[in-house]
Amino acid sequence: MIETSMSFSNPHPQLTWSQRLASGIGALGLLILVVAWSGADFGRPGLWLTASLLLLSLGTVWFAYATYRGHPEGIKNNGVWFNRLTNRGLWGWCIGIIITGLYILLYFYPGLLGLRQDEPNTGLIGFFDHLSYWLKGKPGGQWFVYGTLYTLAILIFGIKFIWKYRHNRYQIVRTISVMFFQLCFAFLLPELMDRLNQPSMDLKNMWPLNYYFFFDWNLDKLLKDGHLGLFLFGWGLAMILVVSPVLTYFFGKRWYCSWVCGCGGLAETAGDPFRHLSSKSLKAWKIERWLIYGVLVFAVIMTLLVIYTYLTGQGSLLFINSYVIREWYGFFIGAIFSGVIGVGFYPILGSRVWCRFGCPMAAMLGLQQKFFSRFRITTNGGQCISCGNCSTYCEMGIDVRWYAQRGQNVVRASCVGCGICAAVCPRGVLRLENGKVDINQRTEELRTIHVRREDVNIHN
Repeated sequence: MIETSMSFSNPHPQLTWSQRLASGIGALGLLILVVAWSGADFGRPGLWLTASLLLLSLGTVWFAYATYRGHPEGIKNNGVWFNRLTNRGLWGWCIGIIITGLYILLYFYPGLLGLRQDEPNTGLIGFFDHLSYWLKGKPGGQWFVYGTLYTLAILIFGIKFIWKYRHNRYQIVRTISVMFFQLCFAFLLPELMDRLNQPSMDLKNMWPLNYYFFFDWNLDKLLKDGHLGLFLFGWGLAMILVVSPVLTYFFGKRWYCSWVCGCGGLAETAGDPFRHLSSKSLKAWKIERWLIYGVLVFAVIMTLLVIYTYLTGQGSLLFINSYVIREWYGFFIGAIFSGVIGVGFYPILGSRVWCRFGCPMAAMLGLQQKFFSRFRITTNGGQCISCGNCSTYCEMGIDVRWYAQRGQNVVRASCVGCGICAAVCPRGVLRLENGKVDINQRTEELRTIHVRREDVNIHN
């Protein structure tokens, strides 16, 4: 017997033939990568790599089109709390384990992916060598494979994101922005500069997120690479001291976390189905504060120690070895937290795990946003119907409804200004604004007027 749901929300939607065909096409592209990883000999690996990436892209975009084309404008949950992939069900745990395992291989066991030192690469890494030769004239490594797949994920899931949020101009603009910066600044430009034997750097990446900017090997490289190296060094300093403070003052941390950052770009696009999984509990908020500001303090101390040892020529200060500190910092923050946990735990803890708990850049920009920025989310408490959409969809764990019910502006260091809370509000209660306000009085107290019955005169 076929059971038909009479609910408008339809919490258990069945895949259409178009969605199933799209899934099959994407799975075929993924299968080619798996076969290449196993060491299979492709006669023309470049052609097969192109076919694999195209099939993955076509399958994902087609699935998005088939999913959202018949829906009216507006954001729906599409049964995310009933889907075993997006409600911490079996499929969610499986995907999380697979992604985590891939990150462990990338960071610690690249040889299992086909990386070779004194001979041609094999397996999955060797499969991408043809693309690497085409871009930068030399064989790639695990980070080239990672960068290619990372960029592809942002692009194809970015198209899916745009289609889903097509009614909201702000979401379209910021998604195109992160797609552009990831493709051009984070992927293509560094690879092309490497081909020209010139110093390369992700121009949008800066300290403290780029924690190795002040390391001795990087400073020596930039300062010895002529005018271009000096330009990149000056650009890095300008980003820290001028560009970032000015843009954060006018636009809040969203200028970076939602418009530019590749980590945020992946969280917003590929991680969008998991945004509702972020915990809004008080316990999670306390853990978040201790972790993220602890990481920022540690990054500042480490950087000052590294700069001191670089200028003085000493290897340590007060028996503290700067090289040991930066190695452990790079291991725990650069590898374990931002990679293995930050992405692998999307299906379990939500899409902004790294941004909430570990990113020193988010912590630094957040402090400026809270105390010295014009950006805030304004609310109209009189229009709030307490539906809870805003809190559900906040990937940073903010209980936006609490602010909306009281008519208080949302001024939180953790807010990345993605604007989803405003996009899903059915009453237009929330607005992203950059108006001139007194930064010392960022919220308005809720004023309740009590009227006595005897004070009211009713005129017929």
